[in-house]
Amino acid sequence: MARFEEPQRWTDALEPEDLAFVRRFVLASGSLKEMAEEYGVSYPTIRLRLDALNEKVRRATKEKPMSELRRIVRQMVEEGSLDLVDARKLLAAGAKDVKAVQPNKDGESK
Repeated sequence: MARFEEPQRWTDALEPEDLAFVRRFVLASGSLKEMAEEYGVSYPTIRLRLDALNEKVRRATKEKPMSELRRIVRQMVEEGSLDLVDARKLLAAGAKDVKAVQPNKDGESK
């Protein structure tokens, strides 16, 4: 099983423009309305940017190992070659397969 290489700090996973966004967000006291005005975009656009940034931070701070299947599926979703619905189906099937071959308490496969 491949291990997801974690950055030393969560900020190491962010691009310079992400860090600039975080800085502006803090200086705006977390006001998305103020951020939208500063960037000259709509509130929903800022909300989406913040949600994407939240996901980057979550991924960077995950501590559990990542399987090769999960890593490849995640990469394909990020590249746009696989949609989220199909990605979830693949991961669920992979989890089901792993569960099926894991030995039960009697030492037999399920």
